[in-house]
Amino acid sequence: MKDRQAIRPPRRQGLRTAMALALASGAATLATLAAPAAWAQKYPDKPIRLVVGYSAGGGVDAVARLLGVRLSAALGQQVLVENRTGATGLIAAEFVAKAPADGYTLMMGDSALLIAKLLQPKIGIDPLTSFKPVAGAFVSPLMIVTGNDFPAKTPAELVKEIKANPSRYSYATSGVGTVQHLGFEMLKQATGSTVVHVPYRGAAQIVPDVIGGQIPIGVVSATAGMAQAKAGKLRALALMNTAKLDGVEGVPPLADALPGFDVAPRIFVLAPAGTPNDVVDKLSAAVKSVLDTPDAGTAAATLGTLRAYATPAQLGKDMAAETTRWKKIIADQHIVAEGN
Repeated sequence: MKDRQAIRPPRRQGLRTAMALALASGAATLATLAAPAAWAQKYPDKPIRLVVGYSAGGGVDAVARLLGVRLSAALGQQVLVENRTGATGLIAAEFVAKAPADGYTLMMGDSALLIAKLLQPKIGIDPLTSFKPVAGAFVSPLMIVTGNDFPAKTPAELVKEIKANPSRYSYATSGVGTVQHLGFEMLKQATGSTVVHVPYRGAAQIVPDVIGGQIPIGVVSATAGMAQAKAGKLRALALMNTAKLDGVEGVPPLADALPGFDVAPRIFVLAPAGTPNDVVDKLSAAVKSVLDTPDAGTAAATLGTLRAYATPAQLGKDMAAETTRWKKIIADQHIVAEGN
């Protein structure tokens, strides 16, 4: 009996110890699960960097600053735009992809990032896996411009003219692999036409050459084209997308001649992969609150862009669909990066 009684207390003590460990483990698990939510509640508690892969004063930089100053007010912390230029935005993209996934380093990306990976597959990031989508923000309408003596005056006449005259015409864009370039290649594919591509450095060089007759067709931003069209120096022949932009109401969409045709660079906010969902949702809601204001709409229009909010889930789907679209046109039209 004494032996049995001597054994019982350790059993009770062992049971109590096991129960205590189980309770402690459960409390730790609950604390771990609650931590992200608690962290998100206090986020942000320091300034946020919004990284842009282009120089100050460019289109993406301008809308990043438009958004950043308003996000600062919405989030209660400064959102500082930081320019890291080079390699068509890839330097900035690699920097953000490798940054801590804590919501304090974001990227203002655009469609060029999706295209760059397709033309340079050896780069160290993948836009679809290296980042977590935060919010769609803007689209930038593109315009086809011609000299005033160009035979076509409407989208339908343009299609008819380039189909009837293979290789007679050339068109200028701001470079190989840009949305302007791939968009016009989609036009060529849809019409079975042959038009020679001439890459330029940007609209500042394209517009004067179209006006002067050095090149018959140019693809530029709507704002770059419309300013000279209103002055009567060139013809704003067609918009490449179907959205309505203030100031260009009289310019027909290319979809008038090619139903469903809709091409425009997309601008969006990304975070490093692994950023907590609660933080992403808080950022996305803040972007939406900014874009919903009339002030943001007016400011965007002056920059030649349109508000185009998308949730993280929708932006992810849009990026995947756009990548598939660009991949097909690159393969079909045998497009290779310059220098390859």
